[in-house]
Amino acid sequence: MSASEQREEPEGPEGPEHAERSVEAAAAAVADREWRLVVGGRPRAASGGRTYDVECPATETVIAAAPDATEDDADAVVRAAEEAGPGWRALDVRERGRRLRAFAEAVRAHADELALLDALDSGNPVTAMRTDVSWGAELLDLFADFASHLGGDTIPATPENLHFTRRRPFGVVARIVPFNHPAMFAAGKVAAPLMAGNTVVLKPSEITPLSALRLAEIAGEVLPPGVVSVVTGGGPAASRALVRHPLVRRIGFIGSEPVGRMIQRDAADSGVKEVSLELGGKNALIVLPDADLEAAAAGIVGGMNFAWSGGQSCGSTSRVLLHASVADEVLGMVRDRIAAIRIGSPVAAATQMGPLASRAQYEKSRRYTAIALEEGATLFLGGDRPRGPEFERGHYLQPTVFTGVRPGMRIAQEEVFGPVMSVLTYTDTDEAVEIANGVDYGLTASIWTRDVSAALSLAERVEAGYVWINGSSRHFWGVPFGGTKASGVGREESVEELLSYTELKAVNVFV
Repeated sequence: MSASEQREEPEGPEGPEHAERSVEAAAAAVADREWRLVVGGRPRAASGGRTYDVECPATETVIAAAPDATEDDADAVVRAAEEAGPGWRALDVRERGRRLRAFAEAVRAHADELALLDALDSGNPVTAMRTDVSWGAELLDLFADFASHLGGDTIPATPENLHFTRRRPFGVVARIVPFNHPAMFAAGKVAAPLMAGNTVVLKPSEITPLSALRLAEIAGEVLPPGVVSVVTGGGPAASRALVRHPLVRRIGFIGSEPVGRMIQRDAADSGVKEVSLELGGKNALIVLPDADLEAAAAGIVGGMNFAWSGGQSCGSTSRVLLHASVADEVLGMVRDRIAAIRIGSPVAAATQMGPLASRAQYEKSRRYTAIALEEGATLFLGGDRPRGPEFERGHYLQPTVFTGVRPGMRIAQEEVFGPVMSVLTYTDTDEAVEIANGVDYGLTASIWTRDVSAALSLAERVEAGYVWINGSSRHFWGVPFGGTKASGVGREESVEELLSYTELKAVNVFV
């Protein structure tokens, strides 16, 4: 399934009543594995045999011991990547593309295994994670398709001489990715730097390291040693060591704004480095009174990503702006659609929404629920654990919707990164634009109307890097994704991402 296709609702016979047995059986198989770093193509333990516990958010039990890399481990991985660099960048671009396609096929061959690992340590439904794995493979294919874009230009600077540019890789690239789409990010976010001729050290979230560690092993079967490496750690030490390493001159980060700013500071303190950031969002979905209201209600629920990542997505449209004349009608449709979401075990085929990824994410969502009530918002839906014995443990939280939200409330200003949505009303378009732009973030926006002129005008006025008109949530490979303001710098999933992993060299030939 490509990014341009509509997400299908998962179907299957297994329901929440089988959750505990299924999760424990799957986790037992993972527990038998010894997880290791891969350094220069060779598996090794972290220094001193250090490990940290990886938990399953559905059971709150330890399911694996991941390598807890030290600064010395990060240095060893970077130096192995540096050693592999000359051979990799010397390959013809089409040959690098063939290697990326081989990696993509290897990822697809292990899709069920990788999806199960993601379901176990992220809590996202295994059906959604299978699609995530396929998207990671598609991104590898996409950047292989972009090989011809790595050329330069000739410039008519003088009539008698030759002036041209070439694109060159940086060398060793660090890619630091979050917990919400582990395998997709692990596979897809190494694609652009690899195609550009760099070698890559990937740092996954400490919450969800398992599929990335497995992908490092898979990469070793089809790529030269040291071209792709993975560093894991239970705290910030490994990430900071990568960012500050003198051989790492290009860094790509996806995560929260505070961590992104810390990466910028660490990078600046240790050298002159190119840093791209895809950070948080407090994204607005605007419904005009002439919209197809049934479609808009579906877009509201889909855009919040309840039934995929539990609302834990930087692109989620967590602020819904409804015209006052249609607010009650739309909310009734939203209520019905949210009520139909199947919450359950992340490894059950019928599940559409699993637990949040960690205790910290769960407590953060609960904390913002309390803050919203204290500030005077009205709890419209959810706000608590789902009912039933199968939800007595695990980081489960119902999809939560607040109405009566005012623009200045914290629930309307700050990213929750959980299944918590704010509904605001407006009376004219200027007010809607003011509310939409009245936050620090500017990642995505969604506009619903039958009036093409109004839609295009709003798309121009809204401060967001990625805008949907009569749609939400979906990404389209090749269309640049990224944000403005505090949502980051740089664009991904496109030729722009590929070129950002190169440096431009100008050559002047006197003839």
